Amino acid sequence: MTVHDSVQDSGRVALVTGASRGIGYGIAEALVARGDKVCITGRGEDALKEAVEKLGADRAIGVPGKAHDEAHQAAAVARAMEAFGRVDFLVNNAGTNPVFGPMADLDLNVARKVYETNVISALGFAQQTWRAWQRDNGGAIVNIASLAGVSASPFIGAYGMSKAAMVNLTLQLAHEFAPRVRVNAIAPAVVKTKFAAALYEGREEEAAAAYPLGRLGVPEDIGGAAAFLTSDQSDWITGQTLVVDGGIFLNAGVG
Repeated sequence: MTVHDSVQDSGRVALVTGASRGIGYGIAEALVARGDKVCITGRGEDALKEAVEKLGADRAIGVPGKAHDEAHQAAAVARAMEAFGRVDFLVNNAGTNPVFGPMADLDLNVARKVYETNVISALGFAQQTWRAWQRDNGGAIVNIASLAGVSASPFIGAYGMSKAAMVNLTLQLAHEFAPRVRVNAIAPAVVKTKFAAALYEGREEEAAAAYPLGRLGVPEDIGGAAAFLTSDQSDWITGQTLVVDGGIFLNAGVG
């Protein structure tokens, strides 16, 4: 059984980057469950094939490649257009965080790699989908930022800087692409994925205790938010960053 059984086809198509697992897969799953078709990308070809099988081969296709590779960006959009004839929604989820430590010791080449993957690739995919479909037909873009991009983020500073840039990229694209395309961002706190495992593995109960809602996030939480921001119910929302954090940001106050 796949996630879309008995669901009516919406006639809409989404491209979700970095979606073979984790948050990206959770988003793809939510979109397929409401009737969308999806093109998902990821670096691991085997993981991508497995994700497509779970989503349903009649609803999903996968295009392997590295998010920062311009040829891959073009190929993914072209493949979605070839298979489905449109790309209504783009979700920029692909990201990397290869370094953990203080900013004072940050290797600048690593910082450049983080920006290339987390920010420049998102701009590249947005340009591609804009030209291929959205400029003439409309749609929506959702950029996956992070709570680290709207607050201090000790030991993952390069990642936080890049996600702050994603928030600003969202503003720039929302202004430029209006009124045809709405552009918003989601800023999650810690979500239980392989990507974020170092932040909670072996101490999940302790980590979750800091959250007013009493738990860490799961990919379905972000999938629901992305589904909303690409739905008609959010038709008058653009240029916003939706913080999805289980209330942890409430603890940032004084006292």
